[in-house]
Amino acid sequence: MTRPDSEKRPESPSKADGAARAAEVARLFRDHNRTLVLYLAARLKDVQCAREVAQEAYVRLLQLESTGTVSFLRAYLFKIAGNIAIDRLRQQKTRARFDQPQELGDIFLEPSAERMLIAREELVHLGQLVAELPERYQQAFRLHRLEDYSFADIAQHMGIKERMVRRYVTNTLLYLRLRREGVPSPHAWRQIHP
Repeated sequence: MTRPDSEKRPESPSKADGAARAAEVARLFRDHNRTLVLYLAARLKDVQCAREVAQEAYVRLLQLESTGTVSFLRAYLFKIAGNIAIDRLRQQKTRARFDQPQELGDIFLEPSAERMLIAREELVHLGQLVAELPERYQQAFRLHRLEDYSFADIAQHMGIKERMVRRYVTNTLLYLRLRREGVPSPHAWRQIHP
């Protein structure tokens, strides 16, 4: 059974305050959002980030217990947004510091004797694997990968069609991959040259 309108209970003060606060924040959004986003974009150097910070500021403003205690709501909104922007900039700085390998010095930038030895050994090993292939494969691969010839130039140099050069280089790469995965030479050769 419903009560007539005259008997309905009045809204609780918190609901009334919430509705008033929402209306005030909506008015602030309408009147000042563009200015707020431009203000934040100038600080953050990123419009999308500025929009996110502005949105977070409005949410925090809506979460206030009572907006009546804040006499200058617009100024308070900008203060909240400014603080959030400062937090974002600090987070970006911290992330940037950890993303760069400077903490480890130039350990990854300077070749060490050990790395150079490993690289040499790897090159020797690849050279041995390439030497297992027929001369045409070796020549096409060497010209393309080591001497940076185009497929057309290699085709002209070798007197074959460009399509065949592509096939030689592709098959050589496949053969090398199979051999490095431990596939024995005869099996690897059968897979690329059935």
